[in-house]
Amino acid sequence: METRIAVIGIIVEDLRSVEALNGILHQFGSYIIGRMGMPYRRRGVSIVSIAIDAPQDVISTLSGRIGKLPGVSAKTAYSNVITKCDGSDE
Repeated sequence: METRIAVIGIIVEDLRSVEALNGILHQFGSYIIGRMGMPYRRRGVSIVSIAIDAPQDVISTLSGRIGKLPGVSAKTAYSNVITKCDGSDE
């Protein structure tokens, strides 16, 4: 299996979607390296960044599911480093 490191940038404009977003992130928690969230109260949004090390299809699935939430947008930046993983460190 091959994995890549990526960063998913998330903007939450509809705060009613936060619970669903947290649920999705929990489902993919074994792949998440770290997470940083910042409420931007002046603008009424939350900004979240997720660092992830996962197979390409997992990263795409996660980003797609996040982007389908109402009032949430997500963009992904991928590293060019691809690592072969035997699954023993998951």
